[in-house]
Amino acid sequence: MVKSQNLERFGHHLILGISGTSLSDDDKRTLSELKPVGVIFFAKNFLDGTPYEVWLESFKNLNDEIRKYTERDSMFMTLDHEGGRVVRTPLPITRFPYALLCRSQAKQVAEATALELKSLGINVSWSPVTDIFSHPQNPIIGLRAFGRTPETTAEGVLEYYKGLREGGILGCAKHFPGHGDTSKDSHIELPILNLTVEELRMRELIPFKALISEQIPLIMTAHILFPLIDPHFPATLSPAILKKILREELGFEGVVVSDDLDMKAVSDMFTQSGTVAQAFDAGCDLFIVSRNINSLSIERTYQMAEDFADSLSKGSLDESVVTAARDRIEKLLAITPQYMIHALDKNILQQHAELAIACSF
Repeated sequence: MVKSQNLERFGHHLILGISGTSLSDDDKRTLSELKPVGVIFFAKNFLDGTPYEVWLESFKNLNDEIRKYTERDSMFMTLDHEGGRVVRTPLPITRFPYALLCRSQAKQVAEATALELKSLGINVSWSPVTDIFSHPQNPIIGLRAFGRTPETTAEGVLEYYKGLREGGILGCAKHFPGHGDTSKDSHIELPILNLTVEELRMRELIPFKALISEQIPLIMTAHILFPLIDPHFPATLSPAILKKILREELGFEGVVVSDDLDMKAVSDMFTQSGTVAQAFDAGCDLFIVSRNINSLSIERTYQMAEDFADSLSKGSLDESVVTAARDRIEKLLAITPQYMIHALDKNILQQHAELAIACSF
């Protein structure tokens, strides 16, 4: 009974991916047993190639089923929705250009994006990308960044976040402490950055500091190893980075969320016993398991939940650490709006389409 309760407790710290446009039997079991506090949607969750009203109704039914099986009225309903290539939704939801192209109109774009996200029942956007486009061969960030310097990036992310916030959407700064200088893709392998804390302070941390000063509620970790700061663990598992730099030096008091734990940079680590406890101890509050990269299987999700439950029962994960993380999550969830899914007026969508075109010039 205690183990079952602890498995469900892991759900208070879990953002879970769903397998398709409707719930599979595995989805139903996972949602009902773990009761995740949130879900992350991808293109696979939308009926593409169908009229707006058809795919919107299908998505509404999916959302209703998710809430039914989790038995949660309040959830984080989340989406990667940056613009450029990171757009999951079918038309007529607006295809805004990459962040780098939209910086001068970042607030206006974010306000339009917020309106569209609310119409989909989304209350958390995993944006803005707070990384700096400082490495010309960066395979994963590049034009997703708002700038090539700390100053232009900070300006863009601040305006974009203000637009989301005023539009009623929670924003998330990513990927802490900075993914912009890598030459490798953490979806595929673990990038390594030989930067000191002093170098981070002079560049990577500047946009994050700006957003923390605006009380951004969520910050996402980077699956990157910084051996000059922590030679053993990537940022997601590093107390030197998440506790010492993010919490203590920068004073962030919000929710720390892992980047997707299905990404190859860390996925093997999270099959090892004790890794979930280590992530909590490092400073993570919330964990994303997308089921979108390596496998649709729920096996890894349950492995993590079991690891969490075992660590609690053995005492290798302290109750106070979990309680503090849960308190931060519950505090945020209590002020997170829950939106009804509805169609947008075609005139609004046309205005947004025109804004997207204007950003491209």
